[in-house]
Amino acid sequence: MIRYYNTETRAKEELEPIEPKKIGMYTCGPTVYDYAHIGNLRAYCFEDLLRRHLKYCGYEVTQVMNITDIDDKIIRAANKAGIPIDEFTAPYIEAFHRDLSSLNIEPAEFYPRATGHIPEMVDLIKLIIDAGAGYRGDDGSIYFSIAAFPKYGRLSHIKLEGQKAGARIKHDEYDKESVADFALWKAWDEQDGDVYWETALGKGRPGWHIECSAMSMKYLGESFDIHTGGVDNIFPHHENEIAQAETATGRTFVRLWMHNEHLLVDNRKMAKSLGNFYTLKDLPNKGFSPLALRYLYISTHYRSKLNFTLEALQAADKTITGLYDFLKRLEEVKDNPDISYDPEFDNMIEKAKQGFLSELDDDLNMSGALAYLFDLETETNKRLEAGNLNRRHAEKVRDLFLDLDRILGLKLADALKSQSLEDEIEKLIAEREQARKNKDFARSDEIRDRLKEMGIILEDTSQGTRWKKR
Repeated sequence: MIRYYNTETRAKEELEPIEPKKIGMYTCGPTVYDYAHIGNLRAYCFEDLLRRHLKYCGYEVTQVMNITDIDDKIIRAANKAGIPIDEFTAPYIEAFHRDLSSLNIEPAEFYPRATGHIPEMVDLIKLIIDAGAGYRGDDGSIYFSIAAFPKYGRLSHIKLEGQKAGARIKHDEYDKESVADFALWKAWDEQDGDVYWETALGKGRPGWHIECSAMSMKYLGESFDIHTGGVDNIFPHHENEIAQAETATGRTFVRLWMHNEHLLVDNRKMAKSLGNFYTLKDLPNKGFSPLALRYLYISTHYRSKLNFTLEALQAADKTITGLYDFLKRLEEVKDNPDISYDPEFDNMIEKAKQGFLSELDDDLNMSGALAYLFDLETETNKRLEAGNLNRRHAEKVRDLFLDLDRILGLKLADALKSQSLEDEIEKLIAEREQARKNKDFARSDEIRDRLKEMGIILEDTSQGTRWKKR
C-alpha cells in the first residue's frame, strides 16, 4: 500500500488513482527569467523521485511540467534588454533542460509553455465569468472573486474572516498575508510594451495562476491525481488554481497535493547578496558531480528543510563514490567452488529489497530505505573481506542495487561501464607493449590511435606506459 502526505488534509493517504495503475501528475515548472538555482532544483529532484517510485511500482505516469515564459518579471527583464520575450527566455529554457539532464531527472511527457496556450486560458476565464466568479475591474483587467468560491483557503488553511471584501491584486506574486481577488486577465498597459494578445477578453495577457489551471486540465483532464510543487507555491498560487478550476468545472481539481520544503544554505536563506547563491554549473568548479547534489536532495525527506553545505555535498559525493567502488568489487568476485552457497544470505538480500520499498511506500521515506541498502552493503563487505562471498550472491547484490537505482537515479550502472572501459584500456595497452616488443610498430601506432579516439593519452616512461583521460 502506497501512502503519501496530502498537503490539503495534512495526513498520509492511501494512493487511489482515478484510473487503475495510471497516474496523471502536474509539476509546477520554472519561470524562465533567470537560471535555476539549487533551491529550485530540489523540487524537480523530489518530483523525479516520486515519478520513479510510481513507475517502479507499476504505474503508468503522465507528467506535465509547465514552462512559465510570460509573467511580470519576464516582461520587465525582456523590455529592459530590448528583445522579444521568446528570444529572452530561450537560453534559460535550454539551460533548465540541461540541468535536468545533469541531475538525471527523467523527462516529463509534456512541457507546455504558457505562451502557446493562450486560447485555453481565454476559454477557462470565460467559464469562470459565466459561473459568476469573474468580473472586470476599473483598470479593464478581469479578476476572480474569492467570495464566489466558499471553499477558498482549504489547501493553505487560510481563514478568510476579517479580510477586506473586494480588495484586488494584479501582480502575479504577492505576500502570503494578502487574501484578495486576483487577476485572471491583465489589460494591456504601457509597461507591457509589445507583449499582449488580442482576444475576446480584450487586449492583454493572462495572469500567472490561470496558466497552470488551463495547461494542467488540457493535458490531464478536469480532475487528476497528483499536483506537486514547493511549499512556497501553496499560497497563493495553488490555492488560486483550485478556485479557478473547480469554479469552471464543478469537479474536484486534484486528489493529492504534495509539496517539498525549502532549501537553506549554511542555515540561511539563499541570496546573491549573502554570497551563498549557487546554480548547478557552479558545482563542477568546486569539484563536485551533479549526482552528488541529487543524492543530497533525495537522501533528505522532501517535507524536511534541507541545509545545503559544501561539507554535506562532499559527504554525498563520498557516498556515491563508495557505492561505485562497492559495485566494482562485486563485479570482480570470481567463481570459487570452495565457497559454499548460503541460503540465509538470500533472505538478507530479499529483506533489504522489501524494506527499501516499504519505506518508500510510506511517503518516500528515503532515509529509512537507504538504511536497508547500507546494512546489506556492510554485510556483503564483511563477506568480501573474509573471502567467503559466493559469485552468485555477488551478482544478486549487484543486480539489486542496479534494480533499485531505477528509483534512486544515481547512474550506478556507470560504475560497471567504467570498470569495463578500464579493463579494455589495460588490455589494449598490454597488446601495444607486445607489439612494440615484436617491433610491429604499425600495430603499436594503430592501438595508440584507437586509444586516442577513446580520449586516452599514453605516456611512455622508463617504468612503463601510463595512461590518463584527456
